[in-house]
Amino acid sequence: MAPPAPPLSRVFAELDPAPSPLPEGQVGLPALSEREVHVSGSAELSARPDRARVSLRLSSRKEAAAAARSSVSRRLQYIAHIARLRGVPEENMTVTEDFSRVENTYQMEAEVCIIFSDFGKMQDVCNLLIEKLGTSVTISPPHFYHTPEATDTLRRQVCVTAVGNTRRKAQEVCRLFGQALGKPLLIKEEETKEWGGHIDSHLSHSADSQTLQERIQNATAYASCRVFAVFEIKGKENRRNKLL
Repeated sequence: MAPPAPPLSRVFAELDPAPSPLPEGQVGLPALSEREVHVSGSAELSARPDRARVSLRLSSRKEAAAAARSSVSRRLQYIAHIARLRGVPEENMTVTEDFSRVENTYQMEAEVCIIFSDFGKMQDVCNLLIEKLGTSVTISPPHFYHTPEATDTLRRQVCVTAVGNTRRKAQEVCRLFGQALGKPLLIKEEETKEWGGHIDSHLSHSADSQTLQERIQNATAYASCRVFAVFEIKGKENRRNKLL
């Protein structure tokens, strides 16, 4: 039975050999073949959601149409007033109304969707509305998500961080061999991955039992990046400057 094959090794850095010296007796400069260090590096970052959407539902059933409308309208005005006091702009509030006839009564239903960028203010608004309006308003658990700008920022940051990690690794390798790192000759993105950040807590069976921090953690987005880079090697490290 043949012995098992040895595990594959991964090369994360490679130093090109130094230029060969001139043959004996020949006058002139040695051939200037480029000396390089080839390095791979990676990074992984995460970003918490930067927005939360909360839905509030109101309803009223009365024998008179005006009474049903008035009951819901007063509560809508109060909700908008509290949200504005907490700094929520008008464009972040959306109201949908539905008026219908049910048997011999009139039913008025409304839903208010509020988008928050400050989760502390979101909690303050929800707690106050529950305190003041009680069971006359139904507040859904917040749905956390990322804006396109936040997602783009995460992608940029993880790539920049991966390049920075790769350069530091190249510096360490050069320093180990007494060399000085030069300018980058090639930086190539080899792989990027993204996961998380899209879990809708409304669909989770345990959504009602989740804490606010658990919901935020479930909506956290992750990204990783692996890059390959080639750097120039200047030559021997200047130890005198290093000591100074």
